[in-house]
Amino acid sequence: MRIGEAATAANITTKTIRFYEQAGLLPPPGRTTNGYRSYNEISVNRLQFIRRAQTAGLALAQIRDILRMRDENHTPCAHVAEMLTRQLSALDQRIGELQALRATVAEFQATALEADPNKCDPNRICSLL
Repeated sequence: MRIGEAATAANITTKTIRFYEQAGLLPPPGRTTNGYRSYNEISVNRLQFIRRAQTAGLALAQIRDILRMRDENHTPCAHVAEMLTRQLSALDQRIGELQALRATVAEFQATALEADPNKCDPNRICSLL
């Protein structure tokens, strides 16, 4: 199949496919006699995997490592499970940080809603913060 068909099958753009090729995530495709890129179902499966891995928040370098393992005939499932565990832990930490930030901003907003802008201290940049 040509690049447009592969892009449609993987629900991505042709530009994304070219980027993945340049980034080393997708091997260079075969070429037809007239020079068009030619993709197969294996390529589409790989593209779909890359998108799912990105949806899980994995970085392209991590995805490249997983693909390299598979390309070297190693089963990457244990490695992926560890990555997902670390990813989940990082997300939980980030959620905690965001909840703390939200609480701080809510306090500032409550102060701002009660403040009289006409009584702003001219010696301070902004008395709300």
